[in-house]
Amino acid sequence: MCGIVGAVAQRNITPILIEGLKRLEYRGYDSCGVALHVNGKLQRSRSTSRVADLETQMGNASLEGFTGIAHTRWATHGAPLSHNAHPHFSPTEELARIALVHNGIIENHDELRAELTALGYVFTSQTDTEVIAHLVDHMYNGDLFDTVQQAVKRLHGAYAIAVFCREEPHRVVAARQGSPLIVGVGQGENFVASDAMALAGTTDQIIYLEEGDVVDLQLGRYWIVDIDGRPVTREVKTVHAHTGAAELGPYRHYMQKEIFEQPRVIGDTLEGVTGIMPELFGDNAYKVFKQIDRVLILACGTSYYAGLTAKYWIESVAKVPVNVEIASEYRYRDSVPHPNTLVVTITQSGETADTLAALKHARSLGMQHTLTICNVATSAMVRECALAYITRAGVEVGVASTKAFTTQLAALFLLTLTLAQVNGRLSDDEEAMYLKQMRHLPVALAAVLALEPQIMAWADDFARKENALFLGRGIHYPIALEGALKLKEISYIHAEAYPAGELKHGPLALVTEEMPVVTIAPNDALLEKLKSNMQEVRARGGQLYVFADVDSRITSGDGVHVIRLPEHYGLLSPILHVAALQLLAYHTALARGTDVDKPRNLAKSVTVE
Repeated sequence: MCGIVGAVAQRNITPILIEGLKRLEYRGYDSCGVALHVNGKLQRSRSTSRVADLETQMGNASLEGFTGIAHTRWATHGAPLSHNAHPHFSPTEELARIALVHNGIIENHDELRAELTALGYVFTSQTDTEVIAHLVDHMYNGDLFDTVQQAVKRLHGAYAIAVFCREEPHRVVAARQGSPLIVGVGQGENFVASDAMALAGTTDQIIYLEEGDVVDLQLGRYWIVDIDGRPVTREVKTVHAHTGAAELGPYRHYMQKEIFEQPRVIGDTLEGVTGIMPELFGDNAYKVFKQIDRVLILACGTSYYAGLTAKYWIESVAKVPVNVEIASEYRYRDSVPHPNTLVVTITQSGETADTLAALKHARSLGMQHTLTICNVATSAMVRECALAYITRAGVEVGVASTKAFTTQLAALFLLTLTLAQVNGRLSDDEEAMYLKQMRHLPVALAAVLALEPQIMAWADDFARKENALFLGRGIHYPIALEGALKLKEISYIHAEAYPAGELKHGPLALVTEEMPVVTIAPNDALLEKLKSNMQEVRARGGQLYVFADVDSRITSGDGVHVIRLPEHYGLLSPILHVAALQLLAYHTALARGTDVDKPRNLAKSVTVE
């Protein structure tokens, strides 16, 4: 969601800004733009198409400069139209003195808009961002760094901003509060971005700004002040951001590529795990795990479903009670905190605004034992949590998460076994058995992915439907939820998931010949109950599409379509079944001709509330 790139250099920075935006495309956006300091004037180019279109526009206009900012926007305030795209100018296009880009949401924008309108400023967009540009212009005192420090004191909400001024041609000032922002340190040049990946190939010397920081970037030097205006030094880290991991290769879409990467990335995530030990999660993990007697999981979207799966695992194996909360809801309700709670956050990016805010809320209630399952070692979430397990999914470009989800599950199963061991509930034989199963996961997943041709045949049927039900029981109910989410995200088919036992309590009313019912049918203790639920569907004329284990004794017939997974995998079965559901969603979307990697209205990294 929304990306920022900025630069101050002694060379033409247009290629750097454009390349940075391309590297941020995976986050999702619906408009983009670049502003440059050109011969004493501010010039910009904006597009509601892709970054490649913006690049063509700039090439046609021969736009080059040494100081500038760029942005990809995911619409919040105002439709995805050209006049709402960033960068924004102030006071006007013709008299532009200030250029500004912004990630986040300004909650008091209406109040500021009214104030600035009374002062004579004319608004040309519906965005909250234009308010900041006019505010900076109104408060400008000849020193942009000082002006921005004063201006951000008037802002309520979350923001990461980058701004430059016509009067100060070799200077970019940036600030953050609630949205991620990094500084890239070069040789005689400096950069700012919302993600280190945007600067891959330009610099690997990265500074992660803290909450409230304001940074002044000039040629060959920079200054940082904290939220109180005091000069501070932030550590410069060498960060080798992925540069080749996002190549599409022989695949038609990134989502397909990422589905097929799952055997490898799960192997990478589990690499070096030779035994179950608390130190996998941090040096102080044993002491923390001995102190806790319950777990609170905070997450959003797909990560929330990973948390629901982990609840089954942890309560079954480790016998520790678990509560799973949707992060965006948790901090807005009265809950009952307990100091001996392990607060676990799950996030692919480590920058999810709702999950970060929920973590801070949990800590404010006195719950200080924190752990994150995250795919980005340098993210805000990893810095905020005392303990961490870093998944190694690599860059995930497709908006609909696939490999990030399954690596989260692998990490959460390791957490399950570790808590069980600390509590004396994991024998040596059980540890050896589970470790053997986990090492076999890449091979087992590859066998599931080999079912793609059979799943493609199902997708042709699904492509003609507008609704679908997904059923699962027990540990596979969260996987049914994830399967329904994948289908609706990228094919735009309305899909809902239910525990199969809930059919007769309402959803059965929807079942007709036009309602495909996807059923996850592993050969576990609930299989016979599930078969009864399937009969309820067939009795109403519903069409069943069943992902069964090889030995589940479910056969194809009239209205019953069966694909058999190669083996039953016990507690780890959800990781195998979800791969099949991912392929079903992908090929259905492909058959319907949707934008698989960039579904409408959605963003990859949700960094605003």
